[in-house]
Amino acid sequence: MRPIRHLLTAGIVALTLAGVSASAEQRPNILFCISDDQSWAYTGANGDPIVKTPAFDRIAAEGLRFVHSFCNAPTCGPSRSAILTGQPIWRLEEAGNIHSTLPAKFATYTEELQKAGYIVASTGKGWGPGRLGPGGRTEQPAGTPRHGRTLKPPFSGIQNIDYAGNFDDFVHELRGDEPFCFWLGAFEPHRDFEKGSGIATGKSPARVVVPKIFPDNEIVRSDMLDYLVEIEHFDAMVAQAIATLEKRGLLDNTIIVVTSDHGMPFPRAKASLYDWGTRVPLTIRWPKGIRNPGRAVESFVNLSDLAPTFLEAAGLKVPEMMTARSLMNIFANREVDPRPAAYTAMERHDGARAGGKGYPCRAIRTKDYLYIYNFEPARWPSGSPDPSVCARAIPYGEIDDSPTKTLMMENHLAHGIADLAELSFGKRPAEELYDLKTDPEQLVNVAGSAKYRESQTKMREQLFSHLAATKDPRVVGGKVDWDYYPYYGLVKTKGWSVDPKPKGRE
Repeated sequence: MRPIRHLLTAGIVALTLAGVSASAEQRPNILFCISDDQSWAYTGANGDPIVKTPAFDRIAAEGLRFVHSFCNAPTCGPSRSAILTGQPIWRLEEAGNIHSTLPAKFATYTEELQKAGYIVASTGKGWGPGRLGPGGRTEQPAGTPRHGRTLKPPFSGIQNIDYAGNFDDFVHELRGDEPFCFWLGAFEPHRDFEKGSGIATGKSPARVVVPKIFPDNEIVRSDMLDYLVEIEHFDAMVAQAIATLEKRGLLDNTIIVVTSDHGMPFPRAKASLYDWGTRVPLTIRWPKGIRNPGRAVESFVNLSDLAPTFLEAAGLKVPEMMTARSLMNIFANREVDPRPAAYTAMERHDGARAGGKGYPCRAIRTKDYLYIYNFEPARWPSGSPDPSVCARAIPYGEIDDSPTKTLMMENHLAHGIADLAELSFGKRPAEELYDLKTDPEQLVNVAGSAKYRESQTKMREQLFSHLAATKDPRVVGGKVDWDYYPYYGLVKTKGWSVDPKPKGRE
């Protein structure tokens, strides 16, 4: 099933509708700003009552704000691989795992832009974590790293990298009229956070909107405030980068994207296919290419859609292997092909089970339902409770250590916490279905209910049809080696190992 954007004429039409010329003189610059572990809800424009994100909010007001935007995988490396390649993770072999590699045979939008004369650079966290050498790459695929400037972070959990300063230096050094593509990748709000930093900035725990997947108490509220402090740091860096573009007269011919690689580092969020793990903020500004700015876009999109979008905006041919769909019709406000669903996936996250095995699952998210298919339901979805089989030597190692996680583990039998702890740490059935009209936070699995039999069948068929069309080897056959690919992360326990040589499972 080939998307419309694979037809060259469609790409030209989209460019024309958006009022954009593909001539070299008018090729847009690209500033791609990506945070690390930020769920969709946590921006001002998306409705959070506490967090201050004036840069995100400005881009949303002057461009497009996406209501149903999803990463391809709720784990750093695979998500970033999908963004760069314009493909779902099940097509990317080893890149479907974190702490792995990104094989050089998969084209990236950055490489294609560089071939066309773009100056490509990055700062902060680009593709990763993992090792590029085993995949045949010698350069950071996000762009040539720029890490010259540092700053004194306001709190210990924040990096000392001056992301905006490095971007300013990059722009200052540009010569001629070559367009640029810059990846501004923050490490924030990845854990660890400085405990109490949120309260120290004057934020009130009483104003926190606690997701229903967590216990509502002071520990969780303070943990979330600390999280918001780091989001605000990222947004401040984006604001400074925007100021650089304004100062240099480059703002209106630059596509600015602000997003995150996946959701928040809390239980039942990051490293899971529920909304708190996969739904991410996304806003895009491009005055020369977006009609009727200020819109809230209801269409479902994955972050992999950005790769073909960038290439079409630059007037370039999109490689055939990129199966994601360009957003150019959305930019033009003439979407002729509806986008009613987003698709997400997981394979191996952080080596949290015996033998380095992952938790393979796929999901389809529509306006009304979230359907998840778990291929190995006998495994622990959040990692084994036994820390000796986890690369990080922690129980339930797919979930980052945090005050919220500790609270839930230590009180897993307590009234008001037991059910939530089971949802976060317990095993899950092969099929999960959530009715988002009555259960927007996905707490009650209605799969197997007679009332939802027809909806469950329809969602299952739609998911597996998409997986077959995009050649997921777990559905169409072929090598299924994610459990056996090398793990290049730090191993903290002697009891953990992974087979370093894929065994060619067919």
